[in-house]
Amino acid sequence: MSTSDLTAPRTSRRVGLVLAGCYVATVLLANYAITTFGAVPVGFGLVAPAGVYFAGLAFTLRDLTQDRLGKRAVLAAIVVGTLLSALISPQFALASAAAFLLSELADFAVYTPLRKRRWLTAVVLSNIAGFLVDSVLFLWLAFGSLAFLPGQLLGKAWMTAAAVLVLALLRRRHESVPASPTAVQRVH
Repeated sequence: MSTSDLTAPRTSRRVGLVLAGCYVATVLLANYAITTFGAVPVGFGLVAPAGVYFAGLAFTLRDLTQDRLGKRAVLAAIVVGTLLSALISPQFALASAAAFLLSELADFAVYTPLRKRRWLTAVVLSNIAGFLVDSVLFLWLAFGSLAFLPGQLLGKAWMTAAAVLVLALLRRRHESVPASPTAVQRVH
């Protein structure tokens, strides 16, 4: 057994903890952005609460966190993000918590069964399911209106597209790197 065999789970866990930290940060930053900047343009004459960009990124980070640490870690991250967000805005934290929790369940329902077969497709489809549920529920709970819904959906779609593009490029780069002799030994 090589040294890399022994450290791979630790490295994977460390990466997972960083991803979970980034996920929590997106929840916190989404609520901070809303309270600080209000509504912002997202393109095509549409506006949405400023947190849309961070919330859109959160879905991809959620998928990556689940891959490294599991579903329980994602649920714990939602709780931590909610508690920290309550320090910024209790109103938005409560709406955010409810929306993230239900949207994460939609995300789980789509992502989990697809991730082994078509990982990037699973990320895209689960993000769409998650941001649809999240957008409707958050806007209704936070503002009592769906007036921002078109902008909210577009803003999250921009972030999903950007995240998927980065992931596709990283995956392509990783697949083009030749395997190390140690990796080849582990496969055989």
